[in-house]
Amino acid sequence: MYYSHPLTSPAMTAAPLSHYNRLITVTGEGKVSTAPKRAIIVLGVITESPSLATAQSENASAVTNVINALLSLNIPREQIQTVTYRIEIQYNYEDGTQILRGYRVTHLLQITIDRVEQTGLVVDTAVNSGANFVSSIRFTVPNLEIYYNQALSTAIQNAESKANTIARTLGVTLIRTPVKITEETQVIEPPIPFQASLLTEGAAVPTPIQPGELEIRAVLRAQYTYF
Repeated sequence: MYYSHPLTSPAMTAAPLSHYNRLITVTGEGKVSTAPKRAIIVLGVITESPSLATAQSENASAVTNVINALLSLNIPREQIQTVTYRIEIQYNYEDGTQILRGYRVTHLLQITIDRVEQTGLVVDTAVNSGANFVSSIRFTVPNLEIYYNQALSTAIQNAESKANTIARTLGVTLIRTPVKITEETQVIEPPIPFQASLLTEGAAVPTPIQPGELEIRAVLRAQYTYF
């Protein structure tokens, strides 16, 4: 009489394959909204001149004025840093001929402040002191991972809820522990665009800047088995 070994029995191998082919795949999403507690402003000075030395000198003088003005607002020096310094050669084209027009010097500073209500004051102070270009303003929070972990926890609960709904509809029993989770992070921090020409006029009161709420979103894909 022939006996199959338990480890190689077709009946024993077929069950796990059938079990793991019973998959429910869902996407879970979690969101956390919070008031921004930090503003990151990128602005600076762009100068142009037929002379490179002149463009550099005028730029350096204006940036120094901007930095000194920001320091007068009690912004720590370490929270003011250069993020871009660029020299570009500019040309005119006449009848297909390239003619040197001059030079453009761009010096951008990143200013980080923890009092978001002063964002408009910082922008106006910089512009009134010589800044003529505002690249971006974005809002964030320190310890972003704390908020993300909260969103991630909600995303896992959301995924399980969806999987349970599908299982109940199918009339099957869900195994709550997922066999696979793929994690993706998305933080929504839309910058507020500004036109430099609108900021050079000066204002009697600080430019009103409303940061709104920061939304931290966690997205994951989870696979569950059922029987």
